[in-house]
Amino acid sequence: MTDFRDRHEGFRSQVPPEVREHMGAARAEMRKGFETFLPAEFFEHRDTARREMLLAWRGVIDAAIGRMDERKARP
Repeated sequence: MTDFRDRHEGFRSQVPPEVREHMGAARAEMRKGFETFLPAEFFEHRDTARREMLLAWRGVIDAAIGRMDERKARP
């Protein structure tokens, strides 16, 4: 995770804090704008789909851990 932060530190040092604040505010306003013309069902469906994907990845990770544990248990 620190690698991600290191890669973006150059961006932070080159862009003034006021610009970053403006970008954050613009992003928040854009999200509010989406909420005005997209139906609530869209966001419910998006959240459900995101949850299903996370559960699928959990299954993949659990299976990989299970295989690792099985290999350790072998003599």
